Amino acid sequence: MSSYDNPDPAEPTLGPMAARASAAPVAASVDGSVIEQFARDYLKEKRSERRWRVFTRLLWLALFGLIVWTLIQQQKHAVAPSGPHTALVEVRGEIADDTLASAEGLNAALRRAFEDAGAQAIVLRINSPGGSPVQAGLINDEIKRLKVKHPKPVYAVCEELCASAAYYIAAAADEIYVDKASIVGSIGVLMDGFGFTGTMDKLGIERRLITAGDNKGLLDPFSPLSDAHRAYAQAMVQQIHQQFIKVVKDGRGARLKETPDTFSGLFWSGESAVQNGLADKLGSLDYVAREVVKAEEVIDYTPEENIAERLAKRFGAAIGAGAVKALGGIGSLR
Repeated sequence: MSSYDNPDPAEPTLGPMAARASAAPVAASVDGSVIEQFARDYLKEKRSERRWRVFTRLLWLALFGLIVWTLIQQQKHAVAPSGPHTALVEVRGEIADDTLASAEGLNAALRRAFEDAGAQAIVLRINSPGGSPVQAGLINDEIKRLKVKHPKPVYAVCEELCASAAYYIAAAADEIYVDKASIVGSIGVLMDGFGFTGTMDKLGIERRLITAGDNKGLLDPFSPLSDAHRAYAQAMVQQIHQQFIKVVKDGRGARLKETPDTFSGLFWSGESAVQNGLADKLGSLDYVAREVVKAEEVIDYTPEENIAERLAKRFGAAIGAGAVKALGGIGSLR
């Protein structure tokens, strides 16, 4: 019978060898995709690493440039012209041992200003709410010492605030100038802190304080304040207040028009301060340099904040220090 007589011939099929040959291109294609994806990921990772290396190098370069710029500025400050000029020392912000208005920094600036032969007078430009009586006392004493060693006039120019420890410093000046709206005075001392005994009782927390010495736990914020401890702290504050009063009386002399409110901790406007003898005249830094010192050129001797301190504050180190102070046992004196 002829093959044409079979109306439904069998369909052709692939043998085992032909099937393996057909699968080979598929496997090769899959392997190629995996390798290609791996290569892309590898290149992406390398590009990312390269970008980070470039960024890190630029960051270090910027930091190096900032350090160099700071050193150049400090060098310029150190070799400032010594012709006739008015020497400026700024007292800004809180007066404390860890601020720019510390005795260590300001006294060094004062010594440079007094020792410069071109400085005709020293002007303390003050804008501070006060701070540590210890730091203020050290600065006041140093001004008096330098005035004897290098006879030069010292003027205080008060801007917005010249209160408490800031006025303690200003009292060492030969004359005090203010703006009519300045806040001046606050001749007093305070010791502040917190007591948590009521809160601890409500929370059921027991304070376990073991001391060697009857008064070692004085002003502990987690223990009740006894009458004896309160009296002792009050006597200490009163003693420091008397020291403050003496400094003001010695500095102002007969110009001071004392009233019962003078040393009560009150503060006054600049206009009223002139009237009651806490200040001498109205005037600014430019006015004093031009009209009083007769040396219009002003050279700033104020210590500058270094880069490390600036970065530490920016990244929150100051916040941590403030929290520690806030929780300290003995309150601060100001």
